[in-house]
Amino acid sequence: MRKFVSYPLKKPSKPVCIIALGICMLLSALCTPALSDQVTLAPKTTHMIQCVKIVAALERDHYLGKHMDNVLSAQIFDRYITLLDPSRHLFTQKDMDRLNLSRHRFEKDLKKGNLSFAYDIYNLYHHRAAQRLEYVLSLIKTWETDLDLHTQHSFVIDNKQRSWQQSFENLQTLWKKELLNHIITLKLDNQKHSDITDTLEKIYASRQSRLSQTNTNDVFQLFMNSVTESFDPHTQYFPPRVSEDFDIHMSLSLEGIGAVLQTEYGYTKVLRLIPKGPADKSNLLVPGDKIIGVGQGKNGEIKDTIGQRIDEVVKLIRGPKNTYVRLKIIPAKKTDSTATISIKREKVKLEEQAAKKQIITIVSQKKNYKIGIIEIPNFYIDFAAYHKGDKNYKSTTMDVKKLLFELKEEDIDGLIVDLRDNGGGSLKEANDLTGLFLTSGPTVQIRTKNQVNRLYDEDPTIQYTGPMLVLINRMSASASEIFAGAIKDYHRGLVVGTTSFGKGTVQELKPVGEGKLKLTSAKFYRVSGESTQHRGVMPDILFPRIYKLEDTGESSLDGALLWDAIPGIQYQAYPPLIPLYEPLTRQYQDRISHDPGMVYLKKQLELTTRLGQQTDLSLNIEKRRQKRILQEQAELEIENEYLVASGKDPIDTLEARDAKINGYKDILLQQAQRIMADFIPLAKQNGYAW
Repeated sequence: MRKFVSYPLKKPSKPVCIIALGICMLLSALCTPALSDQVTLAPKTTHMIQCVKIVAALERDHYLGKHMDNVLSAQIFDRYITLLDPSRHLFTQKDMDRLNLSRHRFEKDLKKGNLSFAYDIYNLYHHRAAQRLEYVLSLIKTWETDLDLHTQHSFVIDNKQRSWQQSFENLQTLWKKELLNHIITLKLDNQKHSDITDTLEKIYASRQSRLSQTNTNDVFQLFMNSVTESFDPHTQYFPPRVSEDFDIHMSLSLEGIGAVLQTEYGYTKVLRLIPKGPADKSNLLVPGDKIIGVGQGKNGEIKDTIGQRIDEVVKLIRGPKNTYVRLKIIPAKKTDSTATISIKREKVKLEEQAAKKQIITIVSQKKNYKIGIIEIPNFYIDFAAYHKGDKNYKSTTMDVKKLLFELKEEDIDGLIVDLRDNGGGSLKEANDLTGLFLTSGPTVQIRTKNQVNRLYDEDPTIQYTGPMLVLINRMSASASEIFAGAIKDYHRGLVVGTTSFGKGTVQELKPVGEGKLKLTSAKFYRVSGESTQHRGVMPDILFPRIYKLEDTGESSLDGALLWDAIPGIQYQAYPPLIPLYEPLTRQYQDRISHDPGMVYLKKQLELTTRLGQQTDLSLNIEKRRQKRILQEQAELEIENEYLVASGKDPIDTLEARDAKINGYKDILLQQAQRIMADFIPLAKQNGYAW
């Protein structure tokens, strides 16, 4: 193990001298132990110039019209601190007291390109992180004899509930607890002692190596994204080395697993899954899961990814089709266990992304109702063919138009448009698809800093005039929300499901110096004037929440733009459907109280909610083992109740459930079908016609 050495006080050459002296004085004032292998990072002149350009572009072009002031400076400071030390296990209260004295200086510094304070903070973080890793690595060697796995202490896992530690000694106590929690998790995953030691040494040595490789460009990108994301979480800076990779910076390529990722408190979190992609079809990964390790092949060693840049994690996950990637995850609904899953990389097949139809028959009140279902995974268009004037260009609207013709030929009684997990796509397609169900009129308002633009359906023909239901969930976003919001505002049909994602902003990619800036430039509003931002679209009939709101959706993003409204635009709506909500909801509630699938989902949600409310974990391995046993028993009981109620044989282990139980999407689609069967006669009885 490397020895701690004193921090050098000699005066370095410019521009390092300002940074080094600042951090040196800071460390001296905080009376922390000496630090090992000191490396002081400083900004380059090009960084200072680029900083000025980025700030100017943000103030000039961002939708909010924010300007650098004391309030924004404090927001940048808080975001930067949270980004560096989300678990509050590196900075002490004394550190924060000292740093807080300068929390407003970014107001003037950034306009001048002065990055000294930002680098001072980073250098303190870097040195403290190095201390932590050295300390933990020293404990790993003797953990079997020196660490007590039967202590009565607990460990706070909710970062928001954890206070800053009062001293460096308190930090060391916290570091020991973190290691102890890690060891208990590995033991509960049935790893041998020798394997645990080997695993821990590899993980923490890998983090130590990554930390040592950090350079001044990394710090600049890190800090500038604290600046950009203080405007809103979708505004980001891409330096030259990643700006060319913008299209896959947040999402995996078509030759991958089909997942959209984001960084959250050092973890790589699954934001959403690409419909019909490998991860979606595997049923092994869900939004909210945190990826903490990646391995290649079915048996490849899992490499730790905590604290790693998202673009580096993406590179590990991506790969040639027909190969496997192993992911170590912390499941969204659990806080004290991990799972390792294997997903086969494939190309997301375009034909699987296209709209599809099916017809089912529902018996209600002794009458058969033929219901057409159109599933739309995303809003797609072949822009190249469209701009060439090809009348047969591929698009969502063109495909749905053909499917509607076929469904009308089948003489359906009602239509369900399934937009669940549809993350959006082409704005033009959202407008054109809406037009298939309306005579004409506006479909969406787009507000920039200076004006409000509107999109219209100018085609007076209607492709389908019968009863209609739009099915959405938490992963229905952007273009899906525009379509669902328009159908709701025009009273053209029922909107059923859970509150949608709430992505109601528009981003543009602008060149800034040698990099690029993705910034929010506009906001979507429904024709009624309500924004889709943050709140999403509220269904007329609510289904149980499958995804945790705190883990998914726009409202889960720190600093997301809030909901608001602008004046509505004149449009010719159909008679309101509000009189039908109460009888339809009553019939739905009566049905789900004894429906096996809905009872199953309710109990699953209750269990997940209880688990998600935990703020700390016991560091006693026996208590943890017993807790896990009880949790797995509760899950197994819920699964078997549903299987037996569905006329199937019970299972012995949770691992066997995937082959036995219908997915939650099927359960909820069945409820949507029954609501439609109630809606058809009720609408007719009340004189509704479209």
